[in-house]
Amino acid sequence: MNKFTTADPETRSADLIAENIAQLKTLFPEAFAEGKIDFARLRQLLGDAVDEGDEKYGLNWHGKGRARRLALMPSTGTLHPCREESLDWDTTQNLMIEGDNLEVLKLLQKSYYGKVKLIYIDPPYNTGKDFIYPDNYEDNIKNYLKITGQLDGNGQKLSSNTDASGRFHTKWLNMMYPRLKIARNMLRNDGILVVSISDKEVHNLRSCIDEIFGADNLLGCVMWNSTKSVTNTALISVSHTYNLIYARNRDYFVENRMHFRLREDGEGFSNPDNDPRGPWKADPFQVGGERPNQMYRIANPNTGEVYRPNPGNSWKNEQKVFEQLMADNRIVFGVNGDAGPQRKRFLSQAEQRGRVAKTWWDDVDTTTNATRATKKLMGESAFDNPKPVSLIQRFIQLGTHEPSDAIVLDFFAGSGTTAQAVLEQNLADSGDRRHILVELPLTLDPADKDQKIAAAYCDKIGKPRNLAELTKERLRRTAAKIKAENPLLAGDLGFRVFKLDSSNIRPWELNRENFKQRLLDNVAHIKEDRSEEDLLYELLLKFGLDLCIPIEKRDIAGKQVNVVDGGVLIVCLAEQIDQSDVEELALGIAALYGQLENTDDTGVIFRDDAFADDVAKINLTEILRQCGIKDVRSL
Repeated sequence: MNKFTTADPETRSADLIAENIAQLKTLFPEAFAEGKIDFARLRQLLGDAVDEGDEKYGLNWHGKGRARRLALMPSTGTLHPCREESLDWDTTQNLMIEGDNLEVLKLLQKSYYGKVKLIYIDPPYNTGKDFIYPDNYEDNIKNYLKITGQLDGNGQKLSSNTDASGRFHTKWLNMMYPRLKIARNMLRNDGILVVSISDKEVHNLRSCIDEIFGADNLLGCVMWNSTKSVTNTALISVSHTYNLIYARNRDYFVENRMHFRLREDGEGFSNPDNDPRGPWKADPFQVGGERPNQMYRIANPNTGEVYRPNPGNSWKNEQKVFEQLMADNRIVFGVNGDAGPQRKRFLSQAEQRGRVAKTWWDDVDTTTNATRATKKLMGESAFDNPKPVSLIQRFIQLGTHEPSDAIVLDFFAGSGTTAQAVLEQNLADSGDRRHILVELPLTLDPADKDQKIAAAYCDKIGKPRNLAELTKERLRRTAAKIKAENPLLAGDLGFRVFKLDSSNIRPWELNRENFKQRLLDNVAHIKEDRSEEDLLYELLLKFGLDLCIPIEKRDIAGKQVNVVDGGVLIVCLAEQIDQSDVEELALGIAALYGQLENTDDTGVIFRDDAFADDVAKINLTEILRQCGIKDVRSL
């Protein structure tokens, strides 16, 4: 029976550096010598594609290299399941995760790599005071614990990114870069990233994402008319917010344009001639470019006036097709029948094709509308300037053409609007999209005028004073509201809560001053305050399994045995397995194994310190192997 250690890849988050090297080795095996990359040889293989000049176009800032390395550093943390804070734990497919989003994204890499359809984020806008950051940029578990007050500061200073700082933009970019770098890995090939941002950082952000995603993958920038009010003290009153939209692979949408469309809302369609095919809209019958076979004359049957395409244009179809369209009552000549030719486009056709998005959106709610709506939902103004549900709902329509089982991720969850938008859109089109939210449990200070109301709200609902508690309350109230308005709804309105924490496996840390005690502390390498469920969900993360994967619990020989996803894993984390338990437990697991349909990759895992002695461990392992189970390990 092999024992997991902190050196095993299963005990860490995805090693992105190792994966990058493996991909490079697959493409250019001859560029490797004795296990190392020969860059001189690699340059030869790449030829003129290598730019060796010192001066290159791009965005650079102090700490960029370290920010890039942060994205590649594995995490040794875990996510702690919190059933008591969740809603519909046993049935939901949605996640609400508390913790620093960089660490959480690293931990989610194995389980959700290439599986997310849409990422929407509304990061801090770098106004100089509304986000905190670690001054030493140690984005790891210890730093997270310091931020959330679980460890003392030890000189770890947290501060606002003030305008007086000489590195005002630098600090913001150092915060954003590694998160965006990891986020890209989680998108599907047909995935979309949408980032809301103000004009203060939009130029830097675009350059940053261009580098990570590739400039060719920018699909566009939507400007949302976010406020109707005017700031009279400003020289120019800002009334819009930028929304950068990037594709994981733009070529996919070039080939599948219908997969990046909004729902047709029917505006402008009517049926003045009672066409049995339903409402229609008149489209121009001209297209750009002069094609000789599409340059014929068309006579208006009502007025006799003859029309030709405008200079530089052609008719949409050849003359034979035009005559067929005329005979089928698909050509009209203006509202009163006295204009040039137009072609009918029926609403039924438009709904199938969808509507092309424009760059200016002034037909969705404003921040004022959103503030009013969340106040009504929560009972008080617990959030400052939340995004409206209708805005994010439109991005969901645009980015998830197939509403079945699409994952929507928001790792700056804030007020939780993205979750509500997912639920509302599922309600609108009978979809079953899932959401994953990540939010830092940032402590709310009642002495801070900007946090006073939010802190008081947490007191009112009996929850700790932190931002993540407000997010969870928003999710609960949203679910209750939708259920009350739709009592027959059978859709998923719940969410599972997980919290970022250090690994359940105790790491070896050398303490020269008290070496003997350190050895004694590590006799049991599973931390004492961790439950079986804690260990089980860390295993799911490390093995790259979905955190909402079905788990069936069986009782065998008085021990709880977890059957993960029909038998991908069989896990028994009982704290004590005596010699007298071995045969019954082993034969019971073997019988269970025999009932599984696909056992090619099934692994069986036990808690290592549960065995009374090595004899019990060896006997159990041998019985399982004799029954055909080869992969038996201990944690």
